[in-house]
Amino acid sequence: MEIHRILGDKVRLYRRTEGGSWHCSTYLEGKEWRKSTKQRSLGRAKDIAEDWYLELCAKRRFGELETGKTFAQAAGQFEKEYEAITRGRRSPKWVQGHKDRIRLHLMPYFGKMTVQSISSGTAQEYRVKRMSKPEDWNDEEKEWKPPARNTLHNEVVTLSMVLKTAQRHGWIDHVPDLSDPYRRQTKVEHRPWFTPNEYKLLYKATRANAADPQRPHYRWHAEQLHDFVLFAANTGLRPDELKQLEFRDVEIVDDDYSGERILEIEVRGKRGVGYCKSMPGAVKPFERLRDRSRPSNSGDKESERATEPTDRLFPNEFKKMFNRILADNNLKFDRNDKARTAYSLRHSYICFRLLEGADIYQVAKNCRTSVEMIEKHYAAHLKDMIDTSLVNVRRPKSSKKPGVNTQTTKLPAKDGD
Repeated sequence: MEIHRILGDKVRLYRRTEGGSWHCSTYLEGKEWRKSTKQRSLGRAKDIAEDWYLELCAKRRFGELETGKTFAQAAGQFEKEYEAITRGRRSPKWVQGHKDRIRLHLMPYFGKMTVQSISSGTAQEYRVKRMSKPEDWNDEEKEWKPPARNTLHNEVVTLSMVLKTAQRHGWIDHVPDLSDPYRRQTKVEHRPWFTPNEYKLLYKATRANAADPQRPHYRWHAEQLHDFVLFAANTGLRPDELKQLEFRDVEIVDDDYSGERILEIEVRGKRGVGYCKSMPGAVKPFERLRDRSRPSNSGDKESERATEPTDRLFPNEFKKMFNRILADNNLKFDRNDKARTAYSLRHSYICFRLLEGADIYQVAKNCRTSVEMIEKHYAAHLKDMIDTSLVNVRRPKSSKKPGVNTQTTKLPAKDGD
């Protein structure tokens, strides 16, 4: 490697290959600075290197020289801390999501910047870059689409968490405002659910599929899917809660309030351990799930075994079968073109309870969520939640007739009276 020293050995010029471009480097404020002159002529490279060094010295004099930890160092510290501290409280998939956003999007843009140089304007420039089509994009190979609003929001959230890590370690004084300055208030939209008529169409379709599946060896899965739809719509459990539910977590009891047979369920999922009391319609599906023989653990398709308390109610996924039934019955998308999933059964349960006049606090408690979430995403679009006795109030009509003066006027006295 060819090396030349200038300005009293304060700046070093070097190039790695013969005939290549010259690079310059110096050492200031405890840090090594490098720059490519983009010149193959040594004379021109010296002039550029001298100007670059004098500019650095001027910035140092006025306190404008950017020193300190880089975003790459802060991101590495964040990944190490976040994975260790949240172990057991956050799923590995959630943690990996932050790592992927840093590796794929944030690091290429912010990696070499110091954390002190990242401001609100820098974050806004990042948004513009992500929402702009790259100049070298080839539309013939693949159509370019801007990232979804939620995708970009998650990237900014990860950026904020990295900067908060830098703040905790004293690398920056404060975290800049990273909010979107042009973000409009989002309109309230209800989550995709099945109306009572659509839900009736759905469970009739799953029942017909269980009675006559497309392939005979799918019968057990088809029967499980039918009971899954009925069980989820009558309990309001989240899909991840249903996935972890075991038979020992469910008990059939006689409800003290209604006198009907219901299920008392010990739920483990997103909010930790909670409890749920089902509708009476969940009892029959549960009994069928409990009494249905299960494939043997040995892997032999012909052998079956009885259900054990530690078995899960729904050990297998039937996502493809469920989506096929939705598509065949034109139920996959609601009128706002939002896709329905297994989560829509929970949304339907909440809406059904509100339509029947259930107390919103008790519904929130039974679904392990907040009243605010239900009012925002469910109750806002249900017409039955509007009390017309409080809305259609009319002021009582006055008994007076318009234009008639009922007051008595005293006439002045005449002379001699």
